[in-house]
Amino acid sequence: MLVTISTTHVPATDLGYLLHKHPGRVQDFTQSFGVATVFYPEATGERCTVALLLDVDPIRLARERAKNSPDFSLAQYVNDRSYAASSLLGVALADVFSTARAGRCAHRQELADSAIPLEITIPVLPCRGGADVAHRVFEPLGWQVEAEPIALDEAFPEWGDSRYIRLRLAGVVRLADALNQLYVLLPVLDEFKHYWQGPDEVDKLLRSGDGWLADHPAKTLIARRYLGRHRGLAHVALARLAELGDEVEDAAEAGEEEIAQQEDGRVPLNAQRHEAVCQALLDLGAKSVIDLGCGPGQFLERLVSTPAFTRIAGCDVSARSLRNAARRLRLDRMSERQSARIELFQGALTYEDPRFGGFDAAVLMEVVEHIDPPRLQALERVIFGAAKPGAVIVTTPNSAYNVRYEGLTGMRHPDHRFEWDRAQFAQWSDRVAAAYGYRAERSGIGDADEVLGTATQMAIFTRGGCP
Repeated sequence: MLVTISTTHVPATDLGYLLHKHPGRVQDFTQSFGVATVFYPEATGERCTVALLLDVDPIRLARERAKNSPDFSLAQYVNDRSYAASSLLGVALADVFSTARAGRCAHRQELADSAIPLEITIPVLPCRGGADVAHRVFEPLGWQVEAEPIALDEAFPEWGDSRYIRLRLAGVVRLADALNQLYVLLPVLDEFKHYWQGPDEVDKLLRSGDGWLADHPAKTLIARRYLGRHRGLAHVALARLAELGDEVEDAAEAGEEEIAQQEDGRVPLNAQRHEAVCQALLDLGAKSVIDLGCGPGQFLERLVSTPAFTRIAGCDVSARSLRNAARRLRLDRMSERQSARIELFQGALTYEDPRFGGFDAAVLMEVVEHIDPPRLQALERVIFGAAKPGAVIVTTPNSAYNVRYEGLTGMRHPDHRFEWDRAQFAQWSDRVAAAYGYRAERSGIGDADEVLGTATQMAIFTRGGCP
């Protein structure tokens, strides 16, 4: 299989830095199922294209059999694994461009954090359900989609179309988001994986879907197809998406945990966070508020519906999330007076930005744990040292509470770089407050356990009161 990724960002050859693959070289990467070759068909200052060509070796696939697995003799060479090309391409793409998928680029980090013009082409792609499915899964992510069905045989048009399409995507997207979307959605279109799927597949899905899957209108379809229609795993994935911030009522099919919450009347933790932070802002007397890392705008919606907040801003690194926030807020339908209250803009929280300044209060709701620890001090300097809002409200998971979540291993979200217990959070908040002239008060959000505390912990930083 072949996939090409092009950009017209100037200079376009910066694509080589973002992908960590030099445009002047042809590189081979050995996979357990074949060889992935990376090369650049074009590389100029105006346009640069990288190609990933995957050559699948069916014999190598068969020899991949583990030592303790049963030997079916020749049967192991007669299977359909080598035809799960989309799944194989996704895995190869994830491996070859692993650093780019993580959004890291030492030489061009600001560019890696930014949306750039991209064009992705896959000349032959299996797509069960036809071109409509490709439009359904890619268009909500901000892509312009061209999906052309390929005829079974051009010499016999009466035979109709095959299950293959020619796919072209165009949009202004962060490269890391584009790669993660391809990793998830290529096997979703094919509806086939080349390996057995266990519970760890849910973590893979959530990690690669971070920032875009929870708000996707076709997330149920994506979860089902990605997880091989394993109903139990799909329910777990949808339940965790709801817990991590997606509204329960937005889910096309409620997971078991969501149903339990609705039946026993419990308020979702996400809604409790929104209520607690909004009330804290009102208690502070804040009139102007900036939501840093606003995502698709769920909390912004709460702020907009509260007349006490006369100036509201939302910032996120993802342009797609900001577009979703604009749709959620119905900015295009607001009166001029109402829309004047609201500003949405793209930015990275680890780089100083004058637009962060001048607010009574800033909110970092479930954001800090997504920052790599070495870069956390940069965020502290930007928000507390440069922007200097009158108050800062930070919420983050309480890691000690994780044992209360059945089936959870490790951290609550695969993209979390760390999670603090109450002592660690207290140490961090006290240090930041002392360093930048604030005072910190801490409290909990959610059901309280006498020993473990609450699921979410919150710190309110104030600097001489909030105007």
